[in-house]
Amino acid sequence: MIVYDKKKVGKRIRKQRDALEISREQMAEYIKRVPRFCGDIERGKVGMSIETMLSICHLLKISPNELLLDNEASSMSDESELIMAALQNCTEKQRKDALALLKLFLNAVK
Repeated sequence: MIVYDKKKVGKRIRKQRDALEISREQMAEYIKRVPRFCGDIERGKVGMSIETMLSICHLLKISPNELLLDNEASSMSDESELIMAALQNCTEKQRKDALALLKLFLNAVK
C-alpha cells in the first residue's frame, strides 16, 4: 500500500529547492502562495492541491513521482543529486562540456 507521507514529501521539496538555490519566497511567488504556506508544506504540516504540487514540480524540475514516491532504496547519493540539480540549471553546451570534463577526469584517475 502506498502512503502519502507529507513530511517526506516536504523534505524532498526543501532538498531540491535548496539544491537549485531557490528561496522559499521565490517558490511562494512562483506557485502564488505565501512563504509561510510553503514552509508548512516543507515541514509536512499541510498537504497541497494537485495544482500546487504540479507548480512545485515544474519549478523544481522534478516529476510528481519523484516528489511523492519514496524511492530511498534506489535513490542517488546526496552528491549525485546535487550534481544532477546543478546540471539542470546549465545550458546544453555547459552540460556537454561538463560531461567531457568528467570523462577526462575519470580517464586520468584510472
